Amino acid sequence: MFLFDKKYFDKPLSHGFVSLYTGRTIVLISSALLGLFMPVFIFNLLGENIQMTLAFYGIGFLSYALVVAVGAKFLNKYGFKRALQTSVFLGAIYYVFFYFIDKENYYYFLPLILITLLFYRLTYWLPYHVDFAKFTDKKNRARQISVFEATRFGAGIFIPLISGFIISRFGFDVLFIIAIFLYLVSGIPYLSIPRTREKFLWNFKKTWQEFFLKERRKTILVFMAHGAESVVGLLVWPIFIFQLLNGNYFQVGFISTLIIAVTAILQLILGKRIDLNIPKEKMLKWGSIFYSLGWIIKIFIGTAFHIFIVGAYHSVSSIFLYTPFDTLNYEIMADQGHYIDEFTVIREMAINFGKVAMILLIILISFFFAIQWVFLLAALAAFGLGFLRRKEPIIVKSLA
Repeated sequence: MFLFDKKYFDKPLSHGFVSLYTGRTIVLISSALLGLFMPVFIFNLLGENIQMTLAFYGIGFLSYALVVAVGAKFLNKYGFKRALQTSVFLGAIYYVFFYFIDKENYYYFLPLILITLLFYRLTYWLPYHVDFAKFTDKKNRARQISVFEATRFGAGIFIPLISGFIISRFGFDVLFIIAIFLYLVSGIPYLSIPRTREKFLWNFKKTWQEFFLKERRKTILVFMAHGAESVVGLLVWPIFIFQLLNGNYFQVGFISTLIIAVTAILQLILGKRIDLNIPKEKMLKWGSIFYSLGWIIKIFIGTAFHIFIVGAYHSVSSIFLYTPFDTLNYEIMADQGHYIDEFTVIREMAINFGKVAMILLIILISFFFAIQWVFLLAALAAFGLGFLRRKEPIIVKSLA
């Protein structure tokens, strides 16, 4: 990390960024262990019923979107630093429930899992996004985002392969135990993270009025598209390749490892180019086109070799889309000044409502067509990400 401090960035990193990065890195390792396989685990747990699997996730996304504003008011008193520390234990409890769940008792555990997941999201994502916007600086923000993304790719280079081997040899329980341990360890960096003094000022009614504000409609639709596209990659793609590879966990992990290895170094290179001389809006526009094309090509995948080739193309093109997208996102957040947490709540609502809308469409389509035709919707949503612009009405102006 300190090597990047001297040679990759133009100025030393803030203490808050280093703490946030360290904690997030440990969580990313845990997510890499189970991220690709968790939808498959739930899919098998629910008798390979794709509609029930999607409904489970949809309930989680919808409940978070509806109560995130209430959660933000609670954080006014509880504090962002304490919330991040609490999220560590909630994440561990989440995996404890999965350790004990099976096909005989899942109807008892799934409601507990959804409740735990809701409180985890409330205590983690709002403080995380606000802190990230606060602890990064304009000149290095794309590079700082790229370090996060390259770390995610780096953590995932060998971990899916290891996870596939462990599941094939020992089952999921070993991975759940490792994930529990990692979540607890991730809390150590949060002990020293600086306090962020932000206060959520809106009530529930005001939040919804601002969410539906006409001047902000384009930004809301872009973030809904972001949520819609991400849920296809999170849920449908892992289940699709699992079925295509005939349930071979090791092969799924091996191919995922090859794909991630292709993209890790490119993320760091691109991050510096964006900060230095490439217009973010221009790269975002072309990135959305090339990334959308990847979803369309995925419809016609039929072999493991196809998964690798198209997956590698899609991962590389995602760098050209999501690096400028995330950079613009955090720049817009930073523009809000003391209304950064209000904007973050609106953003979280839009993303999760987008996820719910996509899940409803996927469920409908799954009754009539093969699941891969959902990738057309993902392509359309990905194309919509190219319309994000920094010159949007900000909350300070809308309240004036």
